[in-house]
Amino acid sequence: MAAQKPGPLGSGPGTLPDMEPIAFALIGGGWRAGFFERVAGALPDRFRLTGRYSIRAPAGDASLDKLLAAEPAFVVLAVPRDATPVLLTELAERGVAVLAETPPAPDVDGLRALARLSKFGSRIQVAEQYRFQPLHAARLAIVAGGRLGSISQAQLSVAHGYHGIDLLRRILGVGADPLTITARRFDSPIVAGPDRKGPPSSERVISVEQVIATFDFGDRLGILDFTDEEYFSWIRGLRMLIRGERGEIDGHVVRWLADAGTPVHLMLERHDAGHDGNLEGLYLEGITAGAEWVYRNPFAPARLTDDEIAVATCLARMSEAIDGGPDVCSLADAVQDRYLDLLVAQSVATGLPVRHLWDAG
Repeated sequence: MAAQKPGPLGSGPGTLPDMEPIAFALIGGGWRAGFFERVAGALPDRFRLTGRYSIRAPAGDASLDKLLAAEPAFVVLAVPRDATPVLLTELAERGVAVLAETPPAPDVDGLRALARLSKFGSRIQVAEQYRFQPLHAARLAIVAGGRLGSISQAQLSVAHGYHGIDLLRRILGVGADPLTITARRFDSPIVAGPDRKGPPSSERVISVEQVIATFDFGDRLGILDFTDEEYFSWIRGLRMLIRGERGEIDGHVVRWLADAGTPVHLMLERHDAGHDGNLEGLYLEGITAGAEWVYRNPFAPARLTDDEIAVATCLARMSEAIDGGPDVCSLADAVQDRYLDLLVAQSVATGLPVRHLWDAG
């Protein structure tokens, strides 16, 4: 049976209700800040950018005051890592709700200082968008649905550091559980691919760092394997394997047992409008597994990339979080992810396993 078309925007599971445009301000002038601007431009009925302030602007505090005078519902903070803790603290003390694009501090002392800001609760959230990218969201929905049974293992090669760790913890269903981390670094040659500035102008071979880390929780195992070039490379793919007692997700393939004698094999199938003569527009409709929609795009028919859909989801969820709804990603969770990332770096540097000893929450 073919999957039915998604219903109107806001009508189905995973969609967002109709609302007045969410007013937010933006602090930041770099590459990542541009995602939030593009989302606001593509979805004017959902989001309204009240103003933008760059920390490099000469006007200093006066510019920040002017930004806040517009009374946005919250501020998106998309600045370099070393500036994040300072601005996050200042905005929190002013009573401003903040969605921080880059929460991590550079070391444990910095993380402890950030963790203390958890007293501000849901008014500080983190734009950890990878869990909201459509394919990852579809996988997480299948995991949450229980068809795979209890998840015992996840192998990820889709995101670096704390981004990958956040996905890993979502999949395995772990919090600040005790664990042992063992990590190694490898350097290998590769023909350089595109970067944030675009395609390469010529062919050249570079050396890239690959980190492979295992997260042993006793009854659950996580493996992160990431190479620096993966985000943009044309010749290095992204991989994910999730295993439970009743089934697994291997890339786009889903397998599980309906009963002891009935295996089910399905593909995660992406549905895009605008192909092969379709005149609806160019946008993602959603993702199905057989006849079931496991992900529906709540921002259709806006023309957005998957990562922009994830960023839009962060913005929408932020509005809900400050009104008592579910977290985007809590500051405590983001600090925990970064702390485990630092332990990975420690294991790489020493060549020894590292035992998890600190609960950032």
